[in-house]
Amino acid sequence: MRRRVVLQLVLAATACGGGVPVARTPQPEPAPASPAPVQPPEPRAEPPAAAMDPPGGLRPDERGEAPKRRPEVPRSVDYLERRFGGPEVRVALGVTQERTPVGGVGAWRVVAPGDATFGFRPSRGGTYAVEQQGDRLRIASGGGDATPWRRGPIELEAATPTAFVSYRGHAYSGRLRFVSTDTGVLVVNALPMEQYLRGVVPGEIGARQPSERAAVEAQAIAARSYAAIKLGGRSAYPYDLLATVIDQVYGGRDAHQPLTDSAVLATQGIVLTYAGRVINAPYHASAGGITAEAPEVWRTAGEPFLKRVSDRIPGSSRFYDDIAPRFSWTARFSAADLERLADRWLPQYAGAPTGGLGGVRAVDVTGRTPSGRAAGLAFDTPRGRFTVRGNDLRFVLRSATGELLNSTLIELESVPGSGGALSSLVVRGKGYGHGVGMSQWGAIGRARAGQDVRTILATYYPGTRLERLPER
Repeated sequence: MRRRVVLQLVLAATACGGGVPVARTPQPEPAPASPAPVQPPEPRAEPPAAAMDPPGGLRPDERGEAPKRRPEVPRSVDYLERRFGGPEVRVALGVTQERTPVGGVGAWRVVAPGDATFGFRPSRGGTYAVEQQGDRLRIASGGGDATPWRRGPIELEAATPTAFVSYRGHAYSGRLRFVSTDTGVLVVNALPMEQYLRGVVPGEIGARQPSERAAVEAQAIAARSYAAIKLGGRSAYPYDLLATVIDQVYGGRDAHQPLTDSAVLATQGIVLTYAGRVINAPYHASAGGITAEAPEVWRTAGEPFLKRVSDRIPGSSRFYDDIAPRFSWTARFSAADLERLADRWLPQYAGAPTGGLGGVRAVDVTGRTPSGRAAGLAFDTPRGRFTVRGNDLRFVLRSATGELLNSTLIELESVPGSGGALSSLVVRGKGYGHGVGMSQWGAIGRARAGQDVRTILATYYPGTRLERLPER
């Protein structure tokens, strides 16, 4: 069990590599090959053929600067901190294999779940770290001040709402739980839902301006809905969510911003529902002018609240999301790039044989989905023709740094070479992300145009209602 937990987190780190937006699209778990609820993928080294995009949205370079203005939510006031409550969320921050610095600011202490006799108050000004010895853990200072060794988890907890704990120099609200595993120490942040969202919304939508507040509130509600359906969903693991794009980007207290704090507080406890159940509300950076239905992208059954939506601005030739940095883009692949990518990824995503395919002779779009996206790509090689379906094509046509192809809303231009192989492939596309659900740049454009949060969410998730999250 312990090995399985760590493996999941290690694989998650690999799957997240390569330019996934920090203001990203929270999304459904990548759908398995058989129909399943749209949700973000379980952590893995490489997404399976049926995998959806990891959640995410706006890239770090797309976020923009927050305006210099008076904070809307004073963070030093105890009673305001207490207002960010809700059910407990357990967020896996990662696995460490070293003596890792931990600590806190304000009143904090070390405890052991279920063991009232285990207690430790650190000395003021001390420098502490978590240490592992086999399956035992302790918190120790460089000066010899330490807890007893203990089998089982130990926790750092803030003793007041305005205190916080830290891990690797980053601040977190709530508690930090350390769990010994076969390959290191699993670190989990347990905290109230609304505190969690304070660390998520800025990472998903970026630094926004007051005129874009409705988009920030829409992001808060979508992120809360996503988190709500994940609670208890990973019963085999001691956490509910990962702090990466596999689930939702979470930056702890370091990520807090006045505008996003205010949006979380204004929408506190509100989630999207359909037919009486909380929905998994996928989102992405930019749809390229039109969103997709889930079956166009993932191998999953459709949802009545995930319909194709045009982002065209009425009475114009423009789109609400054409302000996105990657609304239109071009990617180029050389013959060597194509051979490398085909050899590496077609065995996984198209059942191609391993050991090399001998180059790529042609790449063709196999068909179009109703929103105009590529239904798949066929790769002609000396060892056969291999087809990649839907969103999987983004995992095959990666950049040299491993970043996925921006979207599946693409057109191809093949440049022939000698000997029957391609000289290069030019991909021209629109949008960034899977294209299902809310377009974050579309929401920002709609907010700038004066649409409120209800209008934005009703547009991207038709038929849904805004309701308060039931008490647990």
